[in-house]
Amino acid sequence: MSVSLIKHKRIFTTLAKAKELRKYIEPLITKSKEDTTNSRRIVFQNLKDKYAVTELFKEISQKIGDRPGGYTRIIKTGNRLGDNASMCMIELVDYNELMLKDKKAPAKAKTRRSRKKSDVGTAKDDSPKPQIVQKKAVKEPAVEEVSEAVGTETEIAEVTEIQETEASEMTETAKTEEITETEPAEPEIQDTDSPTEEPPIAKTPIEPSKTEEEK
Repeated sequence: MSVSLIKHKRIFTTLAKAKELRKYIEPLITKSKEDTTNSRRIVFQNLKDKYAVTELFKEISQKIGDRPGGYTRIIKTGNRLGDNASMCMIELVDYNELMLKDKKAPAKAKTRRSRKKSDVGTAKDDSPKPQIVQKKAVKEPAVEEVSEAVGTETEIAEVTEIQETEASEMTETAKTEEITETEPAEPEIQDTDSPTEEPPIAKTPIEPSKTEEEK
């Protein structure tokens, strides 16, 4: 397992095996920081794989030279389906590029300021207080709107009453005119008692009486 971890830099195994593997491989990685024949023999005696030893001393030792310890990382991946054993992933810390990018991002320095009791009291007093809205100021526009609505209703009622009275007067006048038109004119009765005017008598010329002799 230690040889496969050196070659592949990441393997999946059970949690118990990964914890035991960490105890076995981390002392070998610290031994590879000193590139001497003695350290190579000791590492080869444990790994028994010359390709893994050469890779450990050439590549891995140069990449972890500044790290004082903690070369591996264990990440749990859940339970196995067959026997429900807890599985995990063990990897070399310096070969996970995603986590290295997060660490390289500059973290902002956090500073804490100690506040005295007086400062705390003033800070509480200086905090803006919520403004209290008076109920009268809220209700006044509503009352004005109601009064305006009532005024408009009364004006409309007065206008409708005037229109109704005018319409009734117009109908009454029209009815009286129709009655006068339909009724026949009464004949005038002449008074019999009043003296009637006699027609003028034509005046005939009076002839002179003839004498008997002329007759």
